[in-house]
Amino acid sequence: MGQDGVDADATEALSADREVRLLLDAGRSDEANSLFDQIVAKVPPGLDPWTRAALLTRRAVAAWRLRRIPLALELAAEGWSEIDTENPTGSAAADTLGRLGYLLEGIGHRRASLEMSRIAVDVARGGGDVEILAHCLQGLAGTLNFRACELPPNEAETVFREAIPLFEEGLSLVSDGRVYLALLAAYGASLAGIGDLERAERTADSALRQAEMIGSRWVNSVGHWVIATVRRKQGKLADATRHARIAVDDAEWINDVSLIQRYSQDLADICRANGDPAGEAEALRRNISARQTALETVQEGLGQALEQRRQAVRARHQAMAAQEAAERDPLTGLSNRFGLERTAPEVLERAGANGRVPWLVLIDVDWFKGVNDAAGHAAGDAALREIAQLLRAECRVGDVVARWAGDEFVVLLTEAAIDHSTSRTSSVGVAVAERIRLSVDLHDWTAVLGTTRRPTVSIGVAYGADTLEKLFANADVALYRAKRRGRNRVEVHTGA
Repeated sequence: MGQDGVDADATEALSADREVRLLLDAGRSDEANSLFDQIVAKVPPGLDPWTRAALLTRRAVAAWRLRRIPLALELAAEGWSEIDTENPTGSAAADTLGRLGYLLEGIGHRRASLEMSRIAVDVARGGGDVEILAHCLQGLAGTLNFRACELPPNEAETVFREAIPLFEEGLSLVSDGRVYLALLAAYGASLAGIGDLERAERTADSALRQAEMIGSRWVNSVGHWVIATVRRKQGKLADATRHARIAVDDAEWINDVSLIQRYSQDLADICRANGDPAGEAEALRRNISARQTALETVQEGLGQALEQRRQAVRARHQAMAAQEAAERDPLTGLSNRFGLERTAPEVLERAGANGRVPWLVLIDVDWFKGVNDAAGHAAGDAALREIAQLLRAECRVGDVVARWAGDEFVVLLTEAAIDHSTSRTSSVGVAVAERIRLSVDLHDWTAVLGTTRRPTVSIGVAYGADTLEKLFANADVALYRAKRRGRNRVEVHTGA
C-alpha cells in the first residue's frame, strides 16, 4: 500500500474514533460502546510510530470513559511503548502525550499528569496542527482549573490565572467545533475563579447555546457549573442550586467521574449554604458514589498492572528455564557444549580481571565403544551418568563441569597465580585431573556393568590461554598424547 493509502486509512480510523468521542460527549454510551467494539481492533498497517501511538491512546481514552479499564490500560501501555523516546516531536506526538496526561490524571498519578500535559503543549507548539495544539492547551488548562478548585481561595486564584492565557491561546486557534466549545466552557470556569463574573456568565451562556445545537452534554455540564459558581458568588443560592443540579445530572449522564465528584461536592456546599439539608445529603450521596467509582477504577488499574507484572515475571522465569534446559545435558545433568561455550567467556574474562589462571581439563572415556558393544547402550548411558557424578565429587563448587560430546567431558576452573610476575601456578588443574582419573579407575563398576571391562579415562590438561578455543586445542593435544602413551593417564600441554 502506498503512502496515500496509509494516510487515507489513518484518516478513516481517526474519524471513527472522533465519532466515538462525540457519542460519549452526547451521553449516548450504548452507541459509543457498539461503535468502539467495531473499530478497536482495527489499526491500519504502515503507520509511523507517533501516528500509531496517537491512535492507540485516543482509543485508550475512549475505553477509559466507557469504564473498560483493563482495555484502556492495555491500549495506553501499547501506545506509550510505541513512543519511548526522549525527543518527541510533531503533532501526533503532542496528541499522544496530551491523552496520556488525561489518563494519568484519571488513575491518580497527578504530578506526572500535569508534567506530561505541559510537555504535550510544548511539543504541540512545534507541530503544524492547530487543532491538536488547541486540544493540548485545553487539557493543560482544564487540569489547572481542577487543581485550583481544590485549593484555598487565595491560592486558587493564582492557578486560575495561569490557566486563563492557555484557554485564550487555544480559543485564538479554533473558532468552532468540539475543541472550541470545550475551551470556551472551561474558560468560563477560570474567569469565575478570578471573580470576573460578568465575563464568566457571558462565556458560559455562549457555550451552552452552541452545546445545545450539537448535543454536547459535556459542554452543557461545564457551562451550568460555571453559572452555578457565578450565582453562588452573587448570593443567588436557589438559582445556583438549579444550575449545579443540571451540571451533576449531565456529568452522570456522560459518566464523567471527575466532573461528578467536583460538581456534586459544589452542589452539596450550595445546598448547605441555602439551608437545604435534604439536597445536601443527596448531593453528598452522589459524591460518595462517584468517589467509590473512582477508587474502584484505581484499584482495577492497580490489579491490571499487578497482573501484567505477574505475567512478565512468569514469562521471564519460563525464558530462564528454557535457556537453562537448552544449556543442560539431559543424560548427565551437566552443562552441555552450548552451556560451556556461553559460560566460558565470562569465566575467562573474570579470571583475567582478577589475576587468576584458567585451566581446562579434557576427559575422554577409554574403550567406551567396547562398553556399549558388550553391555548395551543402556549400560553405557548409566556409565556416563556415573562418571558425571564422579566428576562432580572431585571438582569445586565454582568449577564449570560439562559433557562436551559423546564420551568427552570438560572441566573449566581457575586459580590464583603464586607469582604474579611470572603467572606461575600451583598446578591445581593437574591435581584435579589426577583425582578424576584415579576416582574413575578405582570405582566399583560391578553394579552398572557387571563383568564387562571397566572404563578408565585419559585426560589432557592445558592452562593460561585466554579463550576457550585455545585452551581446548591445547588440552586436545595433551589428550591425544595420553591416548598414545597407553590411556588411563594425565598429560599436560607444555607448549606456548
